[in-house]
Amino acid sequence: MSRPWLSIIGIGEDGMDGLSAEARSLVEKAEIIIGGDRHHKLADNVTARRVAWPSPFDAMIDEIRRHKGRRIVILVTGDPLWYSVGARILKSIPAAQVQFFPQLSAFQWAACRMGWSLADVETVTVHGRAAEQIIPHFAPGVRLLVLTRDGDSPKEVAAFLKRRGFSQSPMSVLASLGGPKEKRIDGIAANWRRKAPDFHVLAIECVADAGVEAFSRTGGLPDSAFEHDGQLTKRAVRAATLSALQPYPDALLWDVGAGCGSVSIEWMRAARGASAIAIEPDVARCEMINKNRLTLGVPKLQIVSGEAPEALRGLPAPDAVFIGGGLSKKDVFETAWRALRPGGRLAANAVTLESEARLVVLAGKHGGTLERIAASEAVPVGRYRAMKPHMTVTQWTVIKGAVTKP
Repeated sequence: MSRPWLSIIGIGEDGMDGLSAEARSLVEKAEIIIGGDRHHKLADNVTARRVAWPSPFDAMIDEIRRHKGRRIVILVTGDPLWYSVGARILKSIPAAQVQFFPQLSAFQWAACRMGWSLADVETVTVHGRAAEQIIPHFAPGVRLLVLTRDGDSPKEVAAFLKRRGFSQSPMSVLASLGGPKEKRIDGIAANWRRKAPDFHVLAIECVADAGVEAFSRTGGLPDSAFEHDGQLTKRAVRAATLSALQPYPDALLWDVGAGCGSVSIEWMRAARGASAIAIEPDVARCEMINKNRLTLGVPKLQIVSGEAPEALRGLPAPDAVFIGGGLSKKDVFETAWRALRPGGRLAANAVTLESEARLVVLAGKHGGTLERIAASEAVPVGRYRAMKPHMTVTQWTVIKGAVTKP
């Protein structure tokens, strides 16, 4: 096996002095060094040709490949494989051709400064990503370490905390960790006004306001959490639907006939890296999906405004499919089923007799399980209360490639 030709080296605020002997030697002998401005300044006594990160990042992959055969080093902050460029580079360059030299990560430094066990902390990033994705992590007592975008990130995150009912959460900006210019700024989300240094980690200890309704990441958010026009998979049925779909990390869901997007939003909240495409023909409902995805912290939810099955064609193959609307329309199921990856799950809900009959036929052909879900809710009846039943839902769940039939 040939030796790696690309070295990715984590460097800290102590610069070259903090590197191992091998990593330091590689930097000193490098012909080309790629990194950000701060990385170049931390290794400013080296004579290699300097290359800055370009935009878009894909251009850097081409730049790296052009120099194969020369002594090339990439400098990054801390751990190259923890919310850093290492993982992205490995998507284009085989791991056997790359060697990594990690430093203490910003998260490790921050946990030590806060006196927090890193194993008990949620680590997230909003660097180069929509900041709303931090919202699903808010829960009473949760400690967060956030890799930020710039000096305005704490103000933006504080606004989210206030909006979700965590206004009294302590926040600490930790900048230039481990270096001579290390700085800390403490405050409370409710009155955070200060601009932070551009390069920092934000530590948050979530404290719920009195009476706030905190949301879990498991399926079954209250119906009131969503803006909707009545076209909503109700909480009890939605929880059963999420259970049938079984969200898992990095899996893609097609939410066909998405309504207000409740199922696809909860799918993405349930598992790290899970993604979804909400397909909805009604333009007003697409706008509701857009509002709900931002409010509930899944800004990466993709919205496709169109009618199935036509709107399904050309989409990336899903790992799971939910059909909440359009089941009776010709070729909706067939198109989704063909696209579904082997081993993927499909769940379909029916409320009309016609769509229920369609599920019975499909279950007879493809197997799976049929279940009837009935839920009731207490409502006022004069001075008393009575249970008012919701519409009964028939749910079909099937795994593509499974051999069992009902």
